[in-house]
Amino acid sequence: QVQLVESGGGLVQAGGSLRLSCAASGRTVSVNAMGWFRQAPGKERGFVASISWSGNGPFYADSVKGRFTLSRDYIKNTVFLQMNSLKPEDTAVYYCHVQDGLRDYWGQGTQVTVSS
Repeated sequence: QVQLVESGGGLVQAGGSLRLSCAASGRTVSVNAMGWFRQAPGKERGFVASISWSGNGPFYADSVKGRFTLSRDYIKNTVFLQMNSLKPEDTAVYYCHVQDGLRDYWGQGTQVTVSS
C-alpha cells in the first residue's frame, strides 16, 4: 500500500505563487513517475504536469507551460510543483499521482484558490 502526502495548497492573489509537494510513502515497489492533476468545480480532472524517474520529462499541460515548474527528489520519492503567475482559472483541487510498479495511486487532493 502506498500513501501520498500532499501539502502547499492555499489561497493566493492572481499573479502570486504557491509550491505544492507530494511524498510517496509506505510499501512502494518502484516509483516510475509522479505528477499532478487538477479538478475545478464542475470540471473533469485534467493533467497538469508529470516527471519520470527514468529521465523523461517533465511534461506540462499547455495551460501551465512557462508558469509551473515540476521537480523531483528521487531518493525521497517526492515531487514539487512550483506555481508562479497564478491565474483565477488555476483554482482547483490538485491531486498528486504516482506510478509505482504495476499500480497507480492518487492523493487526497489539496485546494488551490486564486483570487482575481
